[in-house]
Parts: sequence; structure tokens; C-alpha cells
Amino acid sequence: MLELGQGPDTAAADLIKDGTEATFMADVIEGSREVPVIVDFWATWCGPCKTLGPMLETAVKAAKGKVRMVKIDVDKEQRLAGALAQQGLPLQSIPTVVAFYDGRPVDMFQGAIPQSQIAEFISKLTSLGGDGGLAEAVEAAEQMLAEGAALEAAQVFAGILGEEPDHAGAMGGLARAHLALGEVDKAEGILNTAPDAIARAPELEAVRAQIALARQAEQAGPLADLQAAVEANPGDLQARYDYALALHASGKVQEAVDELLDIFRRDREWNDGAAKAQLFTIFEALKPQDPIALTGRRRLSSMIFA
Repeated sequence: MLELGQGPDTAAADLIKDGTEATFMADVIEGSREVPVIVDFWATWCGPCKTLGPMLETAVKAAKGKVRMVKIDVDKEQRLAGALAQQGLPLQSIPTVVAFYDGRPVDMFQGAIPQSQIAEFISKLTSLGGDGGLAEAVEAAEQMLAEGAALEAAQVFAGILGEEPDHAGAMGGLARAHLALGEVDKAEGILNTAPDAIARAPELEAVRAQIALARQAEQAGPLADLQAAVEANPGDLQARYDYALALHASGKVQEAVDELLDIFRRDREWNDGAAKAQLFTIFEALKPQDPIALTGRRRLSSMIFA
């Protein structure tokens, strides 16, 4: 599990070890109760072992802590290999690779196999071991953010990204934490560094909408003056639109949605559909199950298809 504040390389040295009879219980049996452990039974004279070993190491490192590897030289550890063979492990030929999870063997293969099959083998194992505690860490960071501890949340989200750079939830959370700190430019900069694999993820799209709303809030006019302008001329749609922006900037999200829906009802094509576009931005910025977003989308749809 990820420890809060842990650096990305804290456990890197423990991912791949040379195993012995003395360390087998701790490194493999007990270790596999934390994450799956791959045991590579090999020998220096074995040609396929020399091909397979480095490929396994590369795949284990790529898994970033979700699986570990222990290498057993069967010539040096003949007693251990014999004991394991007596317990049913087929170690008559090498290389033999056995995966342990929760203290017992769960999968294996023999001989050198392609990198693609190694990746598939490890992928199956990582699904057994979960995500290494990242989900719990994200949940903890989200709770911090909800309670107003934005700086602490940012540190946790950054730590998660150190372990898994493609974690969309953590990247979106880090950007939202900086938004909460009033650092709009920094939040936008974080999204600009998103790997291609998650660049259009919903978690990041939501933050982009929040950034757009934050930029608008910086330009919003005085709420009382805009309200007076609307009351003086209810048909002035530009005044209503500006008033809606000011309402949202003041934290009155429901009132802002109501005003924008009223503009759409009066003239859906006004200003190239600006009211509808603004509604979509607000809905995108909210959580999918937020009551304001759910109700607002239904009301807008009923107007569109009326």
C-alpha cells in the first residue's frame, strides 16, 4: 500500500531479489501476502534463462510495485529446489517461473516466452493484488480536499502520480487541489503535462471545465449591479448572462443554472448558443451524480426536445 508522503522510488530496490533457502519464507511466502511474487528458477548454464530473466525484470519494473520477483539459482539452492519439487512444483526443467500470491502458488510457466506473454502473465497477477493501495490513497486525498486541506491533498496526489503517472484520478485531483489554493495557472499547467493515455479522461475534462469557470470568475462583474440590471430590463439577455456568470462566481451554482436555462428558454440561439454552452461547462465541472447537474441536464433536454 502506498504510504502517504512516500517517494516514487522508496521500494524500487526491493522489487527484484536473489533468493536463498534462508530468505524464501520471508521474500516469497510472506511477501506474497502483500503483492504477488514471481519466482524465477534458473541456472547460469541455462541459455533460455539468460533470455527470459532480463525480460521478466523489465516487466516487473514496469509494474511499479504491483508485483515483485525473486530469482533462485537452482544450482546454488539445490536443497530448496528439491524441497519445493517434493511439494509438487515441476522443477525438473528450467527456466520455470512460478507466481505466488497469499502464500501459495497461483500460476506458472516453463521455458522462454515472448515479452507479450510475459506482460499478460504479470497483468493477471496484478489484478489479484489490487492496485497497491492507490485507491485508498486517492480516497484519503479526496477527503482532505473536501475538508479544506488542499495543500496536504496535493502532496498525496503527487505521491500517487509518482507511483502511477497515468492515474487520471490523481492528476485531476492534483489540479483541483491547486484550484482550491487559487493557483489556476498551476492547475492548468498540470493538465498540460497529462500523458496521451489519459489526456481526455473524464477526471481531467471536469477540471478543464472548472478552470474555464475559474477564469470567468476572475472577470465577473459586481453581483448586485448585475442583478439590478436584470430587474430593470428582464429581456436583456446579455445582462442575464453576465448575472449568471457572477452568480456562479459567488458560489450560487443552482441560481446560475436557473438563469442560463431561462436565457435558453427565451432564445436558444442567442449569442451562438452561449447559454447552452455555459450550461454544459457547469455540468461538466460538477460530479456526474451531482443533483444540480442531473436536474439541470433533464430540464435542458426537455427544452431541446420540446
